[in-house]
Amino acid sequence: MENTKFDVVIMGSGMGGLCCGYILSKEGFKVCILEKNRQLGGSLQIFSRDKVIFDTGIHYLGGLAEGENLYGYFKYFGLMDKLKLKQMDMDGFDHITFKGDPTVYKHAQGYDNFIRVLSEQFPEEKENIQRYCAKIREICDFFPLYRIEDDDKDLVSANFLSIDTKTYIESITSNVKLQNVLAGTNPLYAGEADKTPLYVHALVVNSYIESSWKCVDGGGQIATHLAASIKKMGGIIQNYSEAVKFNFEGSNIKEVVLKNGKKIEGKYFISNFDLTKTLDMIEPGHIRQAYRTRITNLRNSISAFILYIVLEKDTQENFNYNIYHYHSNNVWESIKAGSENWPHSFVIFPQASSKEGKYTDSMIVMAYMNYDEVKQWETTKNIIPNNEEDRGPGYEEFKKKKAERLIDAVDARLPGLKKKIKSYYTSTPLTYRDYIGSRDGTLYGVEKDYRDPLKTFIPPKTKIPNLYLTGQNVNLHGVLGVTVSAVVTCSEILGQPKGLIRKIKKFLEENK
Repeated sequence: MENTKFDVVIMGSGMGGLCCGYILSKEGFKVCILEKNRQLGGSLQIFSRDKVIFDTGIHYLGGLAEGENLYGYFKYFGLMDKLKLKQMDMDGFDHITFKGDPTVYKHAQGYDNFIRVLSEQFPEEKENIQRYCAKIREICDFFPLYRIEDDDKDLVSANFLSIDTKTYIESITSNVKLQNVLAGTNPLYAGEADKTPLYVHALVVNSYIESSWKCVDGGGQIATHLAASIKKMGGIIQNYSEAVKFNFEGSNIKEVVLKNGKKIEGKYFISNFDLTKTLDMIEPGHIRQAYRTRITNLRNSISAFILYIVLEKDTQENFNYNIYHYHSNNVWESIKAGSENWPHSFVIFPQASSKEGKYTDSMIVMAYMNYDEVKQWETTKNIIPNNEEDRGPGYEEFKKKKAERLIDAVDARLPGLKKKIKSYYTSTPLTYRDYIGSRDGTLYGVEKDYRDPLKTFIPPKTKIPNLYLTGQNVNLHGVLGVTVSAVVTCSEILGQPKGLIRKIKKFLEENK
């Protein structure tokens, strides 16, 4: 990196950082993105085992049909003509199942179709399902950037902010099974009973109901294309560049210091990683202790244990839907289930491959896991190839036992699967911590609570004049959530609260 002075220095090359890099490069800023790992992309990263490509975090996307929200943003970012995508099963992209109940409950694409399919399974509940869908769409309309609009909305006064998801769903229907089916994709947002706000549920599930897609050969292509566009516009992206400290000049940050001692100067700085790690880079005296304490005390959402399965050739037929399976009729119990009855639930994500025909060669299985279960190994780091530490035989034995228990549970749901497994690989909350950069391997960043919703609305502009935040903690997690967060962050830097979104709208109008 010859030039060490930039208009904007972005720390972290996850989706939020890359989107900020694209927007600001397009606006004429000289941008530098720093990434501590070898591979770019954060949760967009992929890896290969036994010649099979696995996603680490982007298992499916919503809202990518023409005219929908993520489609609009991706078109602006120059992605829609480049991505390899596969639409999921229209009449059931997500299958919700329960132990002891042979019925497969389906979430279908398109609201009319969603209502039709569920009403066939719950014929007495059609009106209630319609009310549920109307509420989901009403809430989403209250977030202008989610809809790529520039309307003024008084979000603070919105009554749905103080409603929790479980209570609302129970108010819609007294049918316990339907309640659990409507909440059945809970692992998409790590929902907790009597805590998770209804708006989180609505914003997450809406885009998938509108349309659901798999990235063929993995979500890493999103990071690849964004990075190529940023470089084409003159931006610099540097991997193996871990930011560890800020140096100040007065009240502003002058430069960021890398682990190797190199210093990168900037006019603006954007952090796209864990909030507490960002604060650790700021010496006392530059930010109020009350703010530091508030951020440090925010609770992160739960993490996960993930199983990456390579299947024997021509043994498992392809299926074009995800499976959310629960061991009880209460989906809200699974996130709090202890290790003694783990896994209480799991999700099976089939992968989309350019090589696929009738059979699939892989699948991914995810189950909730608390960070405390791996805390005894937290002093070790394992980031290939720059920082590999052996966590020891105890850790490997721990993973093996967990994998075997999860495989047994999946085999009960998909009989005969165990015999089809050629090999498997695992990740734990420590893996997420090391590769994504969160302090405890959190899946979705700061946990939201309907009882104090404003507490977890983190502004992109910090008390340090030239330090900004982006990513899943600023707005909402997920590809769409962090894309919107990037627009919010860049609007602050550009000094254009509505100017940027109007530019995006104009671009979309001109490029229909």
